Amino acid sequence: VSLKGSGADTFFNVTTPKCAAQAIKKAGELGWKPAHYLNSVSSAVGTVLVDQGDPGTLCYLIVEGQASVYVRGEHVATSGPGSMVGEMSLIDHRPRTATVVADTGMVLLRFGIAEFRTLLDEEPKASERIMTELRSRLERAGNDKGADT
Repeated sequence: VSLKGSGADTFFNVTTPKCAAQAIKKAGELGWKPAHYLNSVSSAVGTVLVDQGDPGTLCYLIVEGQASVYVRGEHVATSGPGSMVGEMSLIDHRPRTATVVADTGMVLLRFGIAEFRTLLDEEPKASERIMTELRSRLERAGNDKGADT
């Protein structure tokens, strides 16, 4: 009830399917119609979330845990809670540019292409944050490339 009253228009529901269904039902009873994001998954240590060269059909927002990012087998970054992985190929429709492997057990929000587009279209702050992060990655990649030549 207090979420509706807060003016929130987005509901990230990280829970079991049964509890998610109950939350959606309750929101409907209250007349609250937020954008729902609730496709949560978990992964074990060593799970490959994103594989370099594969086509991109999913991306993940890390809720809990850490993952390592590899480009051509070389560790280039570590991502943790609040980070999104796999989104670049959903934006540019090109093969994955890195491999992302779970370093710990993880809880993730999974976005397909349609859900990701909806997120970008309906949540300007999320879109801005994602684009800012992508720009930072590209700048780091450009600096690393320049240092090697």
